[in-house]
Amino acid sequence: MAGKGHPAPSGTGRKLLSTVPLYFYFSLDSGFSFRHTSLVNDALLVQGRQVTESNLQEIRELLAAHPDWSRRRLSEALCEQWNWCNGAGLRKDMAARTLLLKLHQRGLIALPARRQIPTNRMRTRVLAPRVWDQTPYRCTLAELGPVEIQEVSRVESEREELAAALAEFHYLGSGGTVGENLQYTVREHRGRLLAGLLFGSAAWKCRERDQYIGWGEKERRANLSRITNNHKFLILPWVRISHLGSYILGSVLRRLSADWQNKYGHPIALVETFVERDRFRGTVYQAANWQRVGETQGRTRQDRYHALQVPIKEIYVYPLQKHFRKVLVDEPA
Repeated sequence: MAGKGHPAPSGTGRKLLSTVPLYFYFSLDSGFSFRHTSLVNDALLVQGRQVTESNLQEIRELLAAHPDWSRRRLSEALCEQWNWCNGAGLRKDMAARTLLLKLHQRGLIALPARRQIPTNRMRTRVLAPRVWDQTPYRCTLAELGPVEIQEVSRVESEREELAAALAEFHYLGSGGTVGENLQYTVREHRGRLLAGLLFGSAAWKCRERDQYIGWGEKERRANLSRITNNHKFLILPWVRISHLGSYILGSVLRRLSADWQNKYGHPIALVETFVERDRFRGTVYQAANWQRVGETQGRTRQDRYHALQVPIKEIYVYPLQKHFRKVLVDEPA
């Protein structure tokens, strides 16, 4: 998720926190644009944290005490100072780095100059050329035999193979997911790659999904991390096995929440996906018992003035818990 704020009006000083609401536009993979109000209970809401005047003073003191530190070192120190970790106990260094940058952009702190020009790793990485065995794979699901499904987000060689397959055979390419994510490969018993899936952060705001859940702004802010988006699902084009897609989805969804808990320290209650209407029929999701809850409005996430048109997508959801609405609406994360 990327956001950019407007600079603070001159002369407001620290009163900005309690008197002037700030608005920021963010972009997400889901295809929606939205405006986010950062003023909540007299504190800025940045990277999922409420930043108070006291917090700002802590950051300013850290900057003053260590003028020679890099931005990375400052974010690491801030994580330690605030004990800012995810549910699995891992430090949220990138979240802290982004928080510092947003406060800097808003004129609330002054970061040291960058020592390196940031790059988009997903756009700049070069995938090694691969020769794919494209021998047609046609059989029934029963004839296929054992299937191995692995979560590979922390296995570099597996991630690279999946990225290469997406880059060559998925219409959206190999662009990475946003925020917390899981990645799966599906192989037949001899190790041949059959399919792959990516799950990442859910759409910030989606009217039909939000109505289906029944939550408001407060509940969505608190519990959006309990939803994940199936960003990409690829069955390699030479694989022709009836019912394989719905079998894969069912198998992955049965373990998805536990895998998320293992990596990030919290479970998932609901999965969403967006199917481009003019390109696909959503058959595999329907066969796996996903529920269609509506369609997008055909506007890009960066379209602030409702002038750009993008393909309309159908919205599908799949609850992972029987009482998912209680988790998402009644129980703050």
